[in-house]
Amino acid sequence: MLAVNYSSVRENFKTYCDKANNDFETIVITRKQGGNVVMLSEAEYNNIMENLYVRSNKKTYDRLMESIAQLKAGRSQARELLDE
Repeated sequence: MLAVNYSSVRENFKTYCDKANNDFETIVITRKQGGNVVMLSEAEYNNIMENLYVRSNKKTYDRLMESIAQLKAGRSQARELLDE
């Protein structure tokens, strides 16, 4: 996570956009007044939203955690996909 002041981001906007996208860097844009702002890539934002959605439904989240536990315990099977 980078903390950068507003003026620096304004002067080097493309550079910070590239850092957010290419390096998955979260950038906190600090301001003297009005509160800080967080810049992150769309991919990172979508990942956060997906995680929030999965965790918001306890049944879905528990099922996912059980599947992960089964995989780690070696209780998984490879299957071929069917062509439709």
